[in-house]
Amino acid sequence: MERAIGVIDSGVGGLTVAGEIMRQLPNEQLIYVGDTARCPYGPRSKEEVLEFTCELVDFLLNQNIKMLVIACNTATAFTLQHLQKTLPIPVVGVIQPGARAAIKYTENNHISVIATEGTVKSGAYVKAINTINPDIHVNTLACPSFVEMIEQGLLSGSKVTNMVANTLDPIKKGTHMDTLIMGCTHYPLIKHVIQSVVGDHVKVISSSEETAREASTVLDVHQLLNSRETLPIHQFYTTGVLGAFKELSCRIFHKDSLKSIRMEKVILYDKEKSKLAL
Repeated sequence: MERAIGVIDSGVGGLTVAGEIMRQLPNEQLIYVGDTARCPYGPRSKEEVLEFTCELVDFLLNQNIKMLVIACNTATAFTLQHLQKTLPIPVVGVIQPGARAAIKYTENNHISVIATEGTVKSGAYVKAINTINPDIHVNTLACPSFVEMIEQGLLSGSKVTNMVANTLDPIKKGTHMDTLIMGCTHYPLIKHVIQSVVGDHVKVISSSEETAREASTVLDVHQLLNSRETLPIHQFYTTGVLGAFKELSCRIFHKDSLKSIRMEKVILYDKEKSKLAL
């Protein structure tokens, strides 16, 4: 099945998911769209997030993708069910994989989730975890400053460490967590900082890694895995500034991986030709 996997995100955070899919499924072609022009999605209303997400999906449907990965926690929280009901292809989000991994790793049943404002307000992680195990205590914390910081390319240094430490102080002091979910796909880009702040006794879960595993399983179940023998060329699109998108991509991907990625700026949508009903 030589059609591509479509990956969408509000910005560059979803590149962590794309990178994991490329690592775990090297024969699969990806078409990635990052809506950097309208990032972040976290503070936006559910209606806005649904509208923007459907515009991204429309673009990918025109590329004849075989699977959609919503590599944005806010978009997953607000649109996953709608898209799973609407689209004729498998749709994978980032919340359920991260929640299941956290349940697996916790030993004291205390899990914390850091995410955007929209994801926290949706209660999606609490519901996902407690539906499986109602005895687990789930604490959530919105970290709105992290996405903007990461989109600016600030991934390390004393300024980043201080911001992360100050932001995470409430869950460090106010919970008994032994497991922390990074409930935003931007956050794995500063995982090393987050881990140093919360301490080595806390298992930090990357939803990016878990989502790639989920995508692999779903493709296998639906018999959609690619059997090509040649390595694919991936297409990455941004709605924002191409230079900034390329610069941050170069910091995320190994130079050998970058050789297989083509990057372009795109104007997304024509509502008159939309394939999705909002």
